[in-house]
Order: sequence, then structure tokens, then C-alpha cells
Amino acid sequence: MFGKRATASVVALVLSAGFGVGAAPAEAADGDRGGRFREAYVSVDAVRVLKVGRPDARRVLVLAPGMYGAAGDLRVLARDLTRALPGTQVWAVDRREQSRADTRGFKGEDPAAYYLDGHYRRRPPLPEARDWGLATALADLRGVVRQAADSGRRRVVLGGHSWGATTALAYAAWDFAGRPGYRDLAGLVLIDGGVDGAFAGEGWEPRNTPDVVRSRLAAINAPDAPSSALVDDYLTRALGLGDRPESTAVWYQLIAWYAQRAPHHPSVLAARLPEHLRPPRPVTNAGLLGWFMQESPHTHTALSVRSGHLDAAGDWVDDDMTPLHRVAEAQAGPEPAGLEWYWPQRLSLDLEAVDAYADTESARILGLRLRHARDVDVPLYVFETGLDKGTQSAAARRVVANSRIPRATYAADPTMTHLDALFAAPARNELVRTLPAFLRST
Repeated sequence: MFGKRATASVVALVLSAGFGVGAAPAEAADGDRGGRFREAYVSVDAVRVLKVGRPDARRVLVLAPGMYGAAGDLRVLARDLTRALPGTQVWAVDRREQSRADTRGFKGEDPAAYYLDGHYRRRPPLPEARDWGLATALADLRGVVRQAADSGRRRVVLGGHSWGATTALAYAAWDFAGRPGYRDLAGLVLIDGGVDGAFAGEGWEPRNTPDVVRSRLAAINAPDAPSSALVDDYLTRALGLGDRPESTAVWYQLIAWYAQRAPHHPSVLAARLPEHLRPPRPVTNAGLLGWFMQESPHTHTALSVRSGHLDAAGDWVDDDMTPLHRVAEAQAGPEPAGLEWYWPQRLSLDLEAVDAYADTESARILGLRLRHARDVDVPLYVFETGLDKGTQSAAARRVVANSRIPRATYAADPTMTHLDALFAAPARNELVRTLPAFLRST
């Protein structure tokens, strides 16, 4: 559907080149070549979890990815945190819809042919996506939190990035059959996200009035609802990367896969991109990833990093806070991936309603059990990039003022992009510098 098959000679060149700088197999069992942490990607009921760090750690930081994000997005951050804090294990959660992603092509020798020539298996969650809203996501997340707690033998801190931070706050306020969610937790971590107008600085406003909520819910529940009413295809449409909801996730993982394995070889994929997205001159595999993540006029704000620049030969030069190989390592997979294939529209609807962080009429229409926001009494950590120009920290302070949160830690780096917080080199990452002290205190 995307173009012609990659030639065997180019694929052979990529494979013979070996792994790029910083590359590591997704199934790595013993960490960063020094044995300082372990990794496992395992099933926990209906979801899968990337576990990074020592299994005997007495504290677990459970992280939820943001909108369109998957557990791979959190891999390099998890490694950085477990290096800084060996007594903490980090669990990055893939929501249940990500189980529909066919990532097996990334385990083979020619992923471009598998995906771009339409050989992969499409399994959009239809019609199940109608029910895959916040109630389902939090029920799944509670199973992860309870396993992490190990019957009280470990302390669990819950956090997330972007809308994953919103999800964490919703969990804390949620009523689980009479038990408030915050009672499961030793702390909360918000990474560039939140509630109560946290995203206002980028011009975003939730569509969550009762009338709008009823209308959107009716569209999702309609018997003849089209795929676009059930599964979000915004990124694919905005970037022009195809005609399927998963097209953007497939393309980004492909670009990262080749950049990781043969960064300095001529790009396998540039000529196969839609014409409006191609670099204006020949680039390497790493150059194409850098182009997509930073230099292209079509780079989406939420998918950008501050990494470096293209040199005269079309190769990538790192000269900023986020080395490109860290982006490639997070995004290349094969498992977990960095982007979610099928984001449910119902989850967007519910998370927009959560923005009020109260038991509102809209929340009740949707069956959202946000009954304990004012009772939350665990410590809070807040990190903000330049995405929202200060509105996230201001929103978090309102949450603290209207709850029983005993203390809050605020950190920020306005020079960072939304994804730099996840991928920046530890020495340049204020999140990695400040979060460990908070975790030690929980």
C-alpha cells in the first residue's frame, strides 16, 4: 500500500552493517552490557509490561505512556532511572489495544517488505474499542499495580507521560468498588501532563461539556459507526503517511529500525515515503530519523526532539540534548514498540472528561468513578517541559491545593520538547536529575 518492495541488495547491506551505536536487542535479559539492570517484556492479565531493573527492588515505579505512546517510549528513561536508583524497578505499561499490533516483521530481516508491501496482519480492535475507555484502562492498570506491590512487600509509585500522567491522577481519584485508588500508591509522578487545564499552554481545550460528551458517546456507540469513530487516525491524516490508523506507528518504527541497525548507510526508506515527506536531498538511515524527529517542516510538535542536524552528506550529527541513537533504541522495537497502533476514541473522550478532575455530570454520563480527587494524600512529583509554557505546573498546584497531598516537588526545563523528557541524555535531563530524590523519599 505504501510503495514498491525494498531491494534485497539494500537489505543485505543494512543487515551486514550490524547494530548502530547504542543498539540492544528488545529481549535483552541483563541490561546495559554491564549487568546493572535486567529487562523483561511480560504479560500481566490483558496487558503487557516492560520491566526494567532488579526484580528484588523494594520500590516499583509504574509508568503509563501518553496518547499514541507505547511502552518502548519509556525504555531509555527506565534504564536511566534504574541506573541512578538501583533499589527501584520501572514498569512501563502497554495498554491492551497494543496487543493488536503485528510487530513480528521487526524480528525478521526485511521489515520494509513485510509492512510496506502489505504483508502484515491488521487487527484493529473493532467493535471492542467501544469499551476500551478509561474504566478498562484503569482496571488493567490496577492489575499491574497490585502485581508490582507483591502483597505489600513493595512500594508502588504510579506515574505517566502526557495523557499517561492524566491517567495516573485518574487512578488516584478512582473508586475501585469502594476503595480509593490512591490507597494503592506511595506517590504520583507527572511527566509533562496532568489535569485541570494542564495542556492549556499549547492551546488545547477539552471537549467535555455534557452535551458534547453525549454526542461523542453516541457516535462511538452507533451500530454503524465507521472505523474512524472507534479508532483514532489523527496522526496518519495529519502527516499524510497512509490511510490506516496504524500507518504512522509502522512508519516511525521502520525508520527507527534501520537507523538503529545501519545508521550511516544510505536510507532504505526515504524514496518510499510520500513525496511531501521526503528530505530534499539524499540522507542516511540516521539522517532520515533525524529529519522526521526534528528538521522536517512536517515534524509534529508532540513527536519532536532536540537532537542535532544533517551534515553535508545527509548523515546525522548529534549536537544537542537528545542523542539520536536513544530515540532509535526506544522506537525500533521489535517489542515493545514506541507508538501505539490503535488508540481508542473512547479513551480520548474519557480522558478529556477527566480534565475537570471531579465527579462532574460529564464524568457520570461516561461512568467515570472520579470520587476521591479531594482525598488524595500521597506525595506528588511534577516535571514540565516547554510544551505548555508553565500551565502544567500551575494546574498541578491547583490539584495540590484542592486535595490532601502532603507535599509536592516541581521541576522543569522549558528548553525541552515533549519527548526530550523521555530520550535526552542523562547529563542533560533535569527529569533524570531530580526524580530519583523524590522516589527515595516515598
